Amino acid sequence: MSAPASGATSAATTGTARVRGGAVTALYAGNARSVLGRGLLAARSSTWVVVVSGFFEPVFYLLAMGVGLGSYIGDVTLPSGREVPYAAYIAPALLAVSAMNGAVYDSTWNVFFKMHFGKLYQGMLATSLGPLDVALGEILYALLRGVVYAAGFLTVMQVMGLNLSWTAVLTLPAVVLIAFGFASLGMAITSYMSTFQQMDWINFVMLPMFLFSATFFPLTVYPEPIQWLIQALPLWHGVEMIRGLTTGEVGGSMAVHVAYYVAMVAVGVVFTTRRLRALFLD
Repeated sequence: MSAPASGATSAATTGTARVRGGAVTALYAGNARSVLGRGLLAARSSTWVVVVSGFFEPVFYLLAMGVGLGSYIGDVTLPSGREVPYAAYIAPALLAVSAMNGAVYDSTWNVFFKMHFGKLYQGMLATSLGPLDVALGEILYALLRGVVYAAGFLTVMQVMGLNLSWTAVLTLPAVVLIAFGFASLGMAITSYMSTFQQMDWINFVMLPMFLFSATFFPLTVYPEPIQWLIQALPLWHGVEMIRGLTTGEVGGSMAVHVAYYVAMVAVGVVFTTRRLRALFLD
């Protein structure tokens, strides 16, 4: 009787290995929602204060820079020659920053802790979940946080009268795309980090993007080589996309900005999936 049992166990093991080795089923079990659900449950029970506090940072910047400093600066001229109040100029940039911050914080530091200290992904991948389930679930959670930040800030903009065109209604899907891009790329980069010192590089990159991505000043104030560098950064594309929608300055460049973020999403998801598989399954 022991031989058949041993054979059955061997067959089951072989079957499991076959499932894990499949091109599709080894990566995706169609259950990313369980990873997302776990993140929402954790946020509700322990980290909701951190999540809520992240909303106020861009609001404080808007009040201090847009309203306070803006009273001295006056109007800003857009590339089309149209003049808008300084608060209406920086508000859409801060909206893009809000989406970036919400997405990056969850897809970097949060993921780093789960990966190296909580050992959460090892447990998840010991179940039927595949690395693509984990990647999509974590990215969607980070995306959701970015969208919540942005939706709240967009409401503040509407109350303050800083949405100058009906196209501002399109900013929410644009924010979703921005947050998705930063969340997927952020998790991909974090999957290669192994120390806190390496994680500090994320803040080192985010701060210059925040300060120089035409957030507070027009791109034309910088020397031409700096302009090219800024235009290569992802936040600049997000700022220009949101600013164009809130001011009604919509043109062909929108397609370039959208394509940039679609590429970010694709690269981030692919690299995150491959990295999780290499770390915990291979």
